[in-house]
Amino acid sequence: MTIDETTTDVWLPIPADEIEGLPDPGASGLNYRFWDGGPDLPADPARCGFYVVPYMKGTEVAVRPLAAMASVRVVQTLSAGTDHVTPGLGALRPGVDLCNAKGVHEASTAELTLALILASLRGIPGFVRGQDKEEWRAGFYPALADRSVLIVGYGSIGAAIEDRLAPFECARVVRVARSARTTERGPVHPLSELPALLPQADVVVLSTPLTPETRHLADAGFLARMKDDALLVNVARGPVVDTAALLKEVESGRITAALDVTDPEPLPPGHPLWHAPGVLVSPHVGGSTSAFMPRAKRLIAAQLTRFAAGERPANVVLTT
Repeated sequence: MTIDETTTDVWLPIPADEIEGLPDPGASGLNYRFWDGGPDLPADPARCGFYVVPYMKGTEVAVRPLAAMASVRVVQTLSAGTDHVTPGLGALRPGVDLCNAKGVHEASTAELTLALILASLRGIPGFVRGQDKEEWRAGFYPALADRSVLIVGYGSIGAAIEDRLAPFECARVVRVARSARTTERGPVHPLSELPALLPQADVVVLSTPLTPETRHLADAGFLARMKDDALLVNVARGPVVDTAALLKEVESGRITAALDVTDPEPLPPGHPLWHAPGVLVSPHVGGSTSAFMPRAKRLIAAQLTRFAAGERPANVVLTT
């Protein structure tokens, strides 16, 4: 299907003049509107054919205009996950493509994953606290070398994490996804094999999307199967982990955790996760780096080029 002869509005959370490679408005019939989630909408939502969701503004902002978007054909997130948009999809007509930001966050999220693993194993939070107190906290600390790493959620981000693990002399990297497959690096195990794989891992990385199947995937049973002194790293979504079950395990000192995402989020003052022993918390900054904007702009330009040519967009995760 090609673009109608009448103009079609495109809502962008980045000003169009800051994005190289966008289709020319005159030739494509696209009319670019800037909206970054502010209280005033940029135009009549009914004329919007392509909606790029404001980044990191939450569900309320993401879904606010959806019910009025009678003509929308593509909803494009700038995040790897789409769970903040799905509550509003029921208001859309059939045939709308929901696309995620595959290709935008792999580098940043994989970098942070390695930072969290290394900081947790090598005791960096304790060194920072020691520096604040002028204490010299020498000693022996665990290394990443010779450790077994289990990646749960082996999509593009999981693969990017493994790419960055390669130089660290890990004993092995085990991959788990929804279904089994084979990659250049080796086999990907199905989720059904996870109970048998957990007791073998020194580091368990969660990089799975949040779905009804993965909500509280890391529950009491999952955590109990982890070996003593293992490290849980969550760069997925907070509700993938059962917070109450995790607190019980870390407060016992049996396992440790590094969390870029939490449930609840933001983590409120006074929450026990702030001061739980062996827990490192970062404030959901896996994708929020200098690498984000150039990749987001390239994705938007590529998707709109396809849209203007009447082609289906890339990264479709579901169609209403």
